[in-house]
Amino acid sequence: MLNRTNGLALSAAALAIAACSSIGNEPTASTASSDVVRPEVSSDFEYPTYKRETIIDEAENAFGQFSAELAEVVDGIFNRRGGGPQAFIAGEEVGGAIGVGLTYGKGMLYRPNQEPIEVFWQGPSLGFDLGGDASKVFIPVYDLGPTENLYRRYPGGGGNVYFVGGVGGEAMTQKGVTVVPIRSGIGARAGVSVEYIKFTQERDVNPF
Repeated sequence: MLNRTNGLALSAAALAIAACSSIGNEPTASTASSDVVRPEVSSDFEYPTYKRETIIDEAENAFGQFSAELAEVVDGIFNRRGGGPQAFIAGEEVGGAIGVGLTYGKGMLYRPNQEPIEVFWQGPSLGFDLGGDASKVFIPVYDLGPTENLYRRYPGGGGNVYFVGGVGGEAMTQKGVTVVPIRSGIGARAGVSVEYIKFTQERDVNPF
């Protein structure tokens, strides 16, 4: 599968990498608002978790607007997961496609009582239109434990899907860690079928 799509993927990568310039080269700590009081957390566990109200506020701030649909999606995630995430990522994502879609993202990982750190993600996907686009992304991270556990591939298509109006997210789990990328609106490609995403500490143009 990877050999058959590598030629198309390289062409699509050119589109997505070009679009990456719109994200910029500086860390995106400002993506999450300084107006939000952080952290509002529960400290019942070794790794504290964020409360529902904090995650809703941070998600709305990441997308730049209030959204009842977004709040419903976050509520659905909390109800299904039985509590709050140990971390969240606020950032931006670009995608392109020529036969096969590619996704590249960049954001800041936030954890209670820790300095935010820059993270990247990339991966192949299906369902993109020909060309490229960019969108905001908000990613709650559950059962993370040590931060280094984030850096792995998370397969799509097998987790719970949360979709209300124009807001959608899919739970993707690998080795006990669950990430739920939330995208908003048609321009954000809500509902796109993602094969997997791979988180890295540095930018990686190879989505595989």
